Amino acid sequence: MKKFFSATCIAACSSALLLAASISTASAAEWPTGDVRLVVPYAPGGTTDVLSRRVADLLKDALDTNVIVENRPGAGSTIGTGRLARGGRDADHTLLMASPGHTIGAAIYPDLAYDPVEDFVFIQNMIDIPNVMVVPSSSPYQTVAEFIEAAQDQNMAFSHSGVGSSIHMSGELFKTLTGSQMTAVPFAGSGAALPALLGGDVDVSFENMPTVYSHIKSGDLRALAVTSAERSPYLPEVPTLSEIGEYNLDQFVTTAWFGLIAHKSFPEEGYEAMQTALDEVMERQEFLDFAEQLGAQPGQVEGEEFKQFVIDDLARWEEVAQQAGISQ
Repeated sequence: MKKFFSATCIAACSSALLLAASISTASAAEWPTGDVRLVVPYAPGGTTDVLSRRVADLLKDALDTNVIVENRPGAGSTIGTGRLARGGRDADHTLLMASPGHTIGAAIYPDLAYDPVEDFVFIQNMIDIPNVMVVPSSSPYQTVAEFIEAAQDQNMAFSHSGVGSSIHMSGELFKTLTGSQMTAVPFAGSGAALPALLGGDVDVSFENMPTVYSHIKSGDLRALAVTSAERSPYLPEVPTLSEIGEYNLDQFVTTAWFGLIAHKSFPEEGYEAMQTALDEVMERQEFLDFAEQLGAQPGQVEGEEFKQFVIDDLARWEEVAQQAGISQ
């Protein structure tokens, strides 16, 4: 009887383990169990918004569910990001398209109620793009050197898409390094800032390439430099700021990165499903063509590598904020 009972127990335990494994596999396979929300912490019309809507369209097919984009702008992306950091019952189906505002915000807002690294899961860096130093076509300045010489004698206005954006910080860094007289003019997103730049109401901007690329090609804007370490293949005739070699610009390198993050409670099965879906999305020709239209390169880091990238970016912007005396 004892031997029979042991064999029966073993069989029952084995069945239980198989059932548990089956349930676990089914649970992982079932994510998402409803609509997925993709939060954009900026106003409609800018690069983050445009990218997010295209990624949402592609993820809808890859995940076989609705991916709903929600704009929650304000305070250099920290309002929308802070709401995600609080978590909540829908955190297991919520993503956010992070950008340099994620790390810059932490550098310039000392009293944030969240940790930009420890409160999040880092899923995938989607694209990397340079900013472009642009002036209206009516501007008298043909080169960076000409602009700096003028800005050292007279005040210039530069537009940006919000405090803490890479556009804002690039302008502040340029001002600090070159000793230029420049006044920051904030707008509620790049979409709102662009008409002022095109109309000559501001003198210069350090805009994301996707926002200004078509206007550069049409001749409505003049590109003086790109902010990446190397020239952009989409604007090969335009020098990098670090190429200028004067005015302390030899170390000026900033790029705009965009990547998906989630609350730290995001489930493992959701993370795995997202990785699989994003592998599919980023290999699709529609995504590659879209990245090319933005003047962007597909992202190269995910998971822990993406997290370390964010840690390094945070350290860099903290130094820039300190040097430029920027704090909110």
